[in-house]
Amino acid sequence: MPRVLLATDADRIHEEVDAAVAGDDIEVIRVNRGVDVLPTVRSARPDLVILDLQIGNMGGMAACMDLRLDESVGKLDHVPVLILLDREADIFLASRCDADGWVVKPLDPMRLREAATTVLGGGTWAEQPTDLHGAGAPRA
Repeated sequence: MPRVLLATDADRIHEEVDAAVAGDDIEVIRVNRGVDVLPTVRSARPDLVILDLQIGNMGGMAACMDLRLDESVGKLDHVPVLILLDREADIFLASRCDADGWVVKPLDPMRLREAATTVLGGGTWAEQPTDLHGAGAPRA
């Protein structure tokens, strides 16, 4: 069963992600702080990391960059990352930190489930402003 690590300090986001992604086929575990992402990835070995952009003192972008830094020096195998963005303007940040995908809030359960499934399957998911009013678009 695939394991998803969710990093958010917002209970509402946890509930939305859990409802959209978790099920008989996917387990969701949670950390409340960005600084806990790297150690939890090392110990729990999730198949996907979902990061809320705003998490206390270390947000999703910094947590993603932390993972990518360890990957770049061989301390960590690649783990796909999906970032939950607060607004369309944050798309630039997600692309700069090497996320495998991003979804812009407000979260739509179907779109989130499709994005998570795509990234879990080795694909990428990049919402653009024009996608937010229809279906999301996997990246090529």
